[in-house]
Amino acid sequence: MPVQEGPVPPFPPGADPDEYDRLRRRVLWKMPSGLYIVGSTDKGERRNGMTLNWTTQVSFDPKLIGIGVEKTAFTHDLIEAGGVFSLCFVDQEDRAIVRKFTKPVDVDLAAKTLNGFPYIERLTGAPILAQSVAYLDCEVRHTLDTGNHTFFVGEVMDSAFLKDEGTPVLRMEDTRMNYGG
Repeated sequence: MPVQEGPVPPFPPGADPDEYDRLRRRVLWKMPSGLYIVGSTDKGERRNGMTLNWTTQVSFDPKLIGIGVEKTAFTHDLIEAGGVFSLCFVDQEDRAIVRKFTKPVDVDLAAKTLNGFPYIERLTGAPILAQSVAYLDCEVRHTLDTGNHTFFVGEVMDSAFLKDEGTPVLRMEDTRMNYGG
C-alpha cells in the first residue's frame, strides 16, 4: 500500500473539492447554536455590539466561556485592547435585532445607546443591551489563534437575568441566518 506524502486533502478521495466544500458547510450549518450580541470596549470611548453565534462554556471552576471572533472584526480589536466582553442573550421575540449588529454600530456615549438600543455597563464596562434576557460579563483569561478567528476565553465576573428566566432565547435555527462552515 503506497504511503501518501504531504498533508491529507480536506476532502474524501475522488470527491469534487467544490461540491464537497458546499456539502461540508451545509452540514456545519446544522449544528445547533445560540445567537447573541457580544458587547466590547477598549475601556476608553469605543464600544461595539456584534451579532455572534460561536460560544460555549469551557469550564465550571472557574466559570469560563469562549467566543470565536473573526480577526477582521472591529469587536476583535476592542476585545484585544480592553480585555473584556459581554455576552447578551437575545429574546426570541427580538430576532430582528441581530441584523442591527452585523456591522460596527453607531454609539451614543451620552445616551448610552448602540444603534439606538439602550445599554448598561456592569463590572467590566463592556456594554450590555438593556433588553437582553440575560448577560454574562467577562474578563479575558486566554486567547487562542484559530485560523481566521480568535477564540477568546473569558471568566464570568458578573451575570444576571434582565427578563423573566423562562423567556425563550434566540437560536440561529429561529432565523434564516447562517454563519460558518
